[in-house]
Amino acid sequence: MKLASLKSGRDGRLVVVSDDLAWCAAPPPMYPTLQSVLDDWDRAAPVLEGVALSLAHDSVPHARFHERDAAAPLPRAYQWADGSAYVNHVELVRRARGAELPASFWHDPLMYQGGSDHFLGPREPIPFHDSAWGLDLEAEVVVVTGDVRQGASRDEALAAIRLVGLINDISLRGLIPDELAKGFGFVQSKPASALSPVLITPAALGSSWQDGKLIGTLQIDRNGQKFGRVETHTDMTFDFGTLIAHLAKTRSIGAGSIIGSGTVSNRDADGGPGQPCAQGGRGYACIAEQRMVETIVSGAPATAWLAPGETVRIDMHDERHHSIFGAIEQTVVAG
Repeated sequence: MKLASLKSGRDGRLVVVSDDLAWCAAPPPMYPTLQSVLDDWDRAAPVLEGVALSLAHDSVPHARFHERDAAAPLPRAYQWADGSAYVNHVELVRRARGAELPASFWHDPLMYQGGSDHFLGPREPIPFHDSAWGLDLEAEVVVVTGDVRQGASRDEALAAIRLVGLINDISLRGLIPDELAKGFGFVQSKPASALSPVLITPAALGSSWQDGKLIGTLQIDRNGQKFGRVETHTDMTFDFGTLIAHLAKTRSIGAGSIIGSGTVSNRDADGGPGQPCAQGGRGYACIAEQRMVETIVSGAPATAWLAPGETVRIDMHDERHHSIFGAIEQTVVAG
Protein backbone atom coordinates (compact mmCIF):
# COMPACT_ATOMS: atom_id res chain seq x y z
CA MET A 1 0.00 0.00 0.00
CA LYS A 2 1.29 3.42 -1.01
CA LEU A 3 0.10 6.57 0.74
CA ALA A 4 0.58 10.26 -0.06
CA SER A 5 -0.75 13.64 1.01
CA LEU A 6 -1.96 16.17 -1.53
CA LYS A 7 -1.44 19.83 -0.76
CA SER A 8 -4.30 20.98 1.44
CA GLY A 9 -4.09 23.00 4.65
CA ARG A 10 -1.36 22.33 7.17
CA ASP A 11 -1.54 18.54 7.24
CA GLY A 12 -2.39 17.67 3.63
CA ARG A 13 -5.19 15.49 2.28
CA LEU A 14 -4.54 11.76 2.43
CA VAL A 15 -4.80 9.65 -0.74
CA VAL A 16 -4.09 6.01 -1.55
CA VAL A 17 -1.77 5.77 -4.56
CA SER A 18 -1.57 3.00 -7.16
CA ASP A 19 1.55 0.84 -7.32
CA ASP A 20 2.66 2.56 -10.54
CA LEU A 21 2.16 6.02 -8.98
CA ALA A 22 -0.26 6.94 -11.78
CA TRP A 23 -3.57 7.13 -9.90
CA CYS A 24 -4.89 8.01 -6.47
CA ALA A 25 -8.14 7.50 -4.58
CA ALA A 26 -9.56 9.12 -1.48
CA PRO A 27 -9.95 7.10 1.72
CA PRO A 28 -13.17 7.19 3.76
CA PRO A 29 -13.86 10.59 5.38
CA MET A 30 -12.87 9.37 8.86
CA TYR A 31 -9.24 9.28 7.67
CA PRO A 32 -8.54 12.73 6.21
CA THR A 33 -4.80 12.81 7.02
CA LEU A 34 -1.98 10.32 7.31
CA GLN A 35 -1.64 11.05 11.02
CA SER A 36 -5.28 10.06 11.56
CA VAL A 37 -4.44 6.68 10.01
CA LEU A 38 -1.31 6.21 12.11
CA ASP A 39 -3.29 6.99 15.27
CA ASP A 40 -5.80 4.22 14.42
CA TRP A 41 -3.59 1.87 12.43
CA ASP A 42 -5.08 -1.50 13.37
CA ARG A 43 -8.52 -0.44 12.12
CA ALA A 44 -7.45 2.02 9.44
CA ALA A 45 -4.88 -0.10 7.60
CA PRO A 46 -7.34 -2.81 6.46
CA VAL A 47 -9.74 -0.10 5.26
CA LEU A 48 -7.03 1.59 3.22
CA GLU A 49 -5.79 -1.75 1.90
CA GLY A 50 -9.33 -2.23 0.60
CA VAL A 51 -9.16 1.13 -1.16
CA ALA A 52 -5.80 0.14 -2.67
CA LEU A 53 -7.25 -3.14 -3.95
CA SER A 54 -10.27 -1.36 -5.44
CA LEU A 55 -7.96 1.17 -7.07
CA ALA A 56 -5.92 -1.66 -8.61
CA HIS A 57 -9.13 -3.12 -10.07
CA ASP A 58 -10.40 0.26 -11.29
CA SER A 59 -13.49 -0.11 -9.10
CA VAL A 60 -13.29 3.08 -7.03
CA PRO A 61 -13.42 6.76 -8.09
CA HIS A 62 -9.88 7.93 -8.78
CA ALA A 63 -7.83 10.70 -10.31
CA ARG A 64 -4.38 11.10 -11.79
CA PHE A 65 -1.62 11.30 -9.21
CA HIS A 66 0.89 14.02 -9.97
CA GLU A 67 3.97 14.18 -7.77
CA ARG A 68 4.07 17.95 -8.19
CA ASP A 69 0.75 18.14 -6.34
CA ALA A 70 2.07 16.17 -3.37
CA ALA A 71 2.96 17.69 -0.06
CA ALA A 72 5.24 15.79 2.29
CA PRO A 73 3.25 12.65 3.29
CA LEU A 74 3.52 13.96 6.86
CA PRO A 75 3.81 17.75 6.46
CA ARG A 76 4.46 17.90 10.20
CA ALA A 77 5.22 15.00 12.49
CA TYR A 78 5.30 14.38 16.21
CA GLN A 79 8.97 13.41 16.08
CA TRP A 80 11.94 13.32 13.69
CA ALA A 81 14.99 11.44 14.96
CA ASP A 82 17.87 10.83 12.58
CA GLY A 83 20.41 8.09 13.19
CA SER A 84 23.73 7.29 11.63
CA ALA A 85 23.26 3.72 10.48
CA TYR A 86 26.15 3.87 8.01
CA VAL A 87 29.20 4.08 10.25
CA ASN A 88 31.40 4.31 7.16
CA HIS A 89 30.14 7.88 6.75
CA VAL A 90 31.07 8.80 10.33
CA GLU A 91 34.48 7.15 9.97
CA LEU A 92 35.22 9.22 6.86
CA VAL A 93 34.20 12.43 8.64
CA ARG A 94 36.67 11.72 11.43
CA ARG A 95 39.46 10.52 9.13
CA ALA A 96 39.21 13.70 7.10
CA ARG A 97 39.98 15.73 10.22
CA GLY A 98 42.58 13.29 11.56
CA ALA A 99 40.48 11.88 14.40
CA GLU A 100 40.06 8.27 15.47
CA LEU A 101 36.65 6.62 15.41
CA PRO A 102 35.65 5.46 18.91
CA ALA A 103 35.08 1.69 19.01
CA SER A 104 31.67 2.28 20.63
CA PHE A 105 30.35 3.80 17.40
CA TRP A 106 30.18 0.30 15.89
CA HIS A 107 27.66 -0.96 18.47
CA ASP A 108 26.04 2.18 19.93
CA PRO A 109 24.18 4.24 17.27
CA LEU A 110 24.51 7.99 16.94
CA MET A 111 21.21 9.87 16.78
CA TYR A 112 19.98 13.45 16.94
CA GLN A 113 16.54 15.00 17.40
CA GLY A 114 15.58 17.10 14.37
CA GLY A 115 12.83 19.63 13.73
CA SER A 116 9.57 17.91 12.83
CA ASP A 117 7.10 20.80 12.68
CA HIS A 118 7.68 21.33 8.95
CA PHE A 119 8.73 18.95 6.18
CA LEU A 120 9.19 20.15 2.62
CA GLY A 121 7.23 18.54 -0.18
CA PRO A 122 9.12 16.55 -2.82
CA ARG A 123 9.10 19.41 -5.34
CA GLU A 124 9.55 22.35 -2.99
CA PRO A 125 12.72 24.41 -3.54
CA ILE A 126 15.70 24.30 -1.22
CA PRO A 127 16.21 27.79 0.24
CA PHE A 128 19.69 29.27 -0.13
CA HIS A 129 20.76 32.10 2.18
CA ASP A 130 24.53 32.36 2.54
CA SER A 131 27.37 30.58 0.74
CA ALA A 132 29.27 30.40 4.03
CA TRP A 133 26.55 28.10 5.40
CA GLY A 134 27.65 25.26 3.09
CA LEU A 135 24.35 23.96 1.69
CA ASP A 136 24.38 20.17 1.26
CA LEU A 137 21.97 17.38 0.35
CA GLU A 138 21.70 14.13 2.31
CA ALA A 139 19.88 11.19 0.74
CA GLU A 140 18.49 8.82 3.35
CA VAL A 141 15.89 6.14 4.03
CA VAL A 142 13.18 6.82 6.64
CA VAL A 143 10.55 4.80 8.43
CA VAL A 144 7.38 5.97 10.18
CA THR A 145 6.40 4.17 13.37
CA GLY A 146 3.29 3.34 15.29
CA ASP A 147 3.38 3.53 19.08
CA VAL A 148 6.50 1.95 20.61
CA ARG A 149 6.76 1.28 24.32
CA GLN A 150 9.76 2.40 26.34
CA GLY A 151 12.34 -0.36 26.49
CA ALA A 152 11.04 -2.11 23.37
CA SER A 153 13.18 -4.88 21.91
CA ARG A 154 14.50 -4.78 18.37
CA ASP A 155 11.79 -7.22 17.26
CA GLU A 156 9.08 -5.07 18.83
CA ALA A 157 10.55 -2.03 17.14
CA LEU A 158 10.55 -3.76 13.74
CA ALA A 159 6.91 -4.73 14.20
CA ALA A 160 6.04 -1.07 14.87
CA ILE A 161 7.30 0.15 11.48
CA ARG A 162 4.27 1.26 9.50
CA LEU A 163 5.74 2.96 6.44
CA VAL A 164 9.03 3.37 4.58
CA GLY A 165 10.22 6.26 2.40
CA LEU A 166 13.07 8.55 1.37
CA ILE A 167 14.23 11.92 2.61
CA ASN A 168 16.58 14.72 1.64
CA ASP A 169 17.94 15.70 5.04
CA ILE A 170 19.24 19.13 4.05
CA SER A 171 22.30 20.25 6.00
CA LEU A 172 24.23 23.49 6.43
CA ARG A 173 27.77 22.18 6.77
CA GLY A 174 29.34 25.54 7.52
CA LEU A 175 27.26 25.91 10.68
CA ILE A 176 27.80 22.39 12.03
CA PRO A 177 31.31 22.75 13.58
CA ASP A 178 30.38 25.66 15.85
CA GLU A 179 27.14 23.96 16.91
CA LEU A 180 28.86 20.67 17.74
CA ALA A 181 31.56 22.57 19.65
CA LYS A 182 28.85 23.76 22.05
CA GLY A 183 28.19 20.11 22.97
CA PHE A 184 24.43 20.30 22.45
CA GLY A 185 23.95 19.04 18.88
CA PHE A 186 22.33 20.34 15.70
CA VAL A 187 19.80 23.18 15.57
CA GLN A 188 20.55 25.94 13.06
CA SER A 189 22.55 23.60 10.83
CA LYS A 190 19.52 21.38 10.16
CA PRO A 191 16.71 23.24 8.30
CA ALA A 192 13.54 21.57 7.02
CA SER A 193 14.01 18.25 5.20
CA ALA A 194 12.07 17.02 2.12
CA LEU A 195 10.16 13.72 2.10
CA SER A 196 9.47 11.48 -0.91
CA PRO A 197 6.03 11.80 -2.57
CA VAL A 198 4.77 8.49 -1.17
CA LEU A 199 5.41 6.25 1.81
CA ILE A 200 4.97 2.49 1.48
CA THR A 201 4.08 -0.30 3.88
CA PRO A 202 6.92 -2.81 4.43
CA ALA A 203 4.70 -5.63 3.13
CA ALA A 204 4.19 -3.83 -0.18
CA LEU A 205 7.96 -3.61 -0.65
CA GLY A 206 8.16 -7.41 -0.78
CA SER A 207 11.73 -8.67 -1.03
CA SER A 208 13.00 -5.08 -1.08
CA TRP A 209 12.39 -4.97 2.68
CA GLN A 210 14.41 -7.49 4.66
CA ASP A 211 15.23 -7.61 8.36
CA GLY A 212 14.74 -3.89 8.91
CA LYS A 213 16.66 -2.79 5.81
CA LEU A 214 15.54 -1.39 2.47
CA ILE A 215 17.18 -3.36 -0.34
CA GLY A 216 18.00 -1.35 -3.43
CA THR A 217 20.05 1.34 -5.11
CA LEU A 218 19.43 4.94 -4.13
CA GLN A 219 19.88 7.22 -7.12
CA ILE A 220 21.16 10.74 -6.49
CA ASP A 221 21.60 13.22 -9.34
CA ARG A 222 23.09 16.69 -9.16
CA ASN A 223 22.22 18.97 -12.07
CA GLY A 224 21.13 15.97 -14.13
CA GLN A 225 24.43 14.14 -13.65
CA LYS A 226 25.01 10.96 -11.64
CA PHE A 227 26.20 11.88 -8.17
CA GLY A 228 25.39 8.69 -6.26
CA ARG A 229 24.22 5.15 -6.97
CA VAL A 230 24.55 3.86 -3.42
CA GLU A 231 23.14 0.61 -2.08
CA THR A 232 20.89 1.13 0.93
CA HIS A 233 21.47 -2.34 2.40
CA THR A 234 25.23 -2.49 1.93
CA ASP A 235 27.45 -1.19 4.75
CA MET A 236 24.37 -0.49 6.91
CA THR A 237 25.70 -1.16 10.40
CA PHE A 238 22.40 -0.63 12.25
CA ASP A 239 19.03 -1.76 10.87
CA PHE A 240 15.87 0.23 11.64
CA GLY A 241 14.80 -2.12 14.44
CA THR A 242 18.07 -1.38 16.22
CA LEU A 243 17.73 2.38 15.64
CA ILE A 244 14.15 2.49 16.96
CA ALA A 245 15.00 0.36 19.99
CA HIS A 246 17.91 2.71 20.69
CA LEU A 247 15.55 5.70 20.67
CA ALA A 248 13.04 3.87 22.88
CA LYS A 249 15.54 2.99 25.59
CA THR A 250 14.38 5.79 27.91
CA ARG A 251 11.11 6.96 26.34
CA SER A 252 8.04 5.74 24.55
CA ILE A 253 7.66 6.69 20.89
CA GLY A 254 4.39 8.07 19.60
CA ALA A 255 2.64 6.99 16.41
CA GLY A 256 3.72 9.18 13.52
CA SER A 257 7.39 9.41 14.53
CA ILE A 258 9.88 9.50 11.66
CA ILE A 259 13.22 7.75 12.07
CA GLY A 260 16.05 8.32 9.60
CA SER A 261 18.95 6.12 8.59
CA GLY A 262 21.47 8.91 8.25
CA THR A 263 23.40 9.46 5.03
CA VAL A 264 23.64 6.27 2.98
CA SER A 265 27.33 5.50 2.56
CA ASN A 266 29.18 2.68 0.80
CA ARG A 267 32.82 1.68 0.80
CA ASP A 268 34.62 1.07 -2.46
CA ALA A 269 34.91 -2.50 -3.73
CA ASP A 270 38.44 -2.72 -2.27
CA GLY A 271 37.20 -1.60 1.15
CA GLY A 272 38.55 1.94 0.82
CA PRO A 273 36.65 5.23 0.56
CA GLY A 274 33.97 5.31 -2.11
CA GLN A 275 34.76 6.60 -5.59
CA PRO A 276 32.76 9.14 -7.65
CA CYS A 277 30.31 7.76 -10.21
CA ALA A 278 32.39 9.38 -12.96
CA GLN A 279 35.29 7.17 -11.91
CA GLY A 280 33.25 3.98 -11.90
CA GLY A 281 32.34 4.05 -8.21
CA ARG A 282 28.98 4.16 -6.46
CA GLY A 283 29.35 7.85 -5.70
CA TYR A 284 27.90 9.55 -2.67
CA ALA A 285 24.64 10.48 -0.94
CA CYS A 286 25.94 13.85 0.23
CA ILE A 287 28.49 16.39 -0.95
CA ALA A 288 30.30 16.34 2.38
CA GLU A 289 31.35 12.73 1.86
CA GLN A 290 32.85 13.48 -1.55
CA ARG A 291 34.72 16.41 -0.03
CA MET A 292 35.95 14.18 2.81
CA VAL A 293 37.28 11.59 0.35
CA GLU A 294 38.97 14.37 -1.63
CA THR A 295 40.60 15.58 1.59
CA ILE A 296 41.81 12.09 2.48
CA VAL A 297 43.16 11.43 -1.03
CA SER A 298 44.60 14.81 -2.01
CA GLY A 299 44.68 16.90 1.16
CA ALA A 300 41.87 19.35 0.34
CA PRO A 301 38.22 19.29 -0.84
CA ALA A 302 37.48 20.29 -4.43
CA THR A 303 33.71 19.82 -4.84
CA ALA A 304 31.57 22.90 -4.18
CA TRP A 305 28.48 23.04 -1.99
CA LEU A 306 25.07 23.63 -3.57
CA ALA A 307 24.35 27.04 -5.06
CA PRO A 308 21.24 28.79 -6.45
CA GLY A 309 20.00 27.29 -9.71
CA GLU A 310 21.30 23.79 -9.01
CA THR A 311 18.98 20.78 -8.96
CA VAL A 312 18.92 17.68 -6.77
CA ARG A 313 17.03 14.46 -7.54
CA ILE A 314 16.70 11.47 -5.19
CA ASP A 315 14.88 8.34 -6.35
CA MET A 316 14.84 4.54 -6.20
CA HIS A 317 13.63 2.13 -8.89
CA ASP A 318 12.28 -1.40 -8.76
CA GLU A 319 13.41 -4.26 -11.00
CA ARG A 320 11.17 -2.92 -13.79
CA HIS A 321 12.90 0.47 -13.56
CA HIS A 322 9.78 2.11 -12.13
CA SER A 323 10.07 4.64 -9.32
CA ILE A 324 9.09 3.10 -6.00
CA PHE A 325 8.55 6.16 -3.78
CA GLY A 326 8.38 8.85 -6.43
CA ALA A 327 11.25 11.31 -6.77
CA ILE A 328 12.43 14.09 -4.53
CA GLU A 329 13.33 16.73 -7.12
CA GLN A 330 14.34 20.14 -5.83
CA THR A 331 15.90 23.32 -7.14
CA VAL A 332 18.08 25.54 -5.00
CA VAL A 333 16.53 29.00 -4.84
CA ALA A 334 17.95 32.12 -3.22
CA GLY A 335 15.94 32.84 -0.07
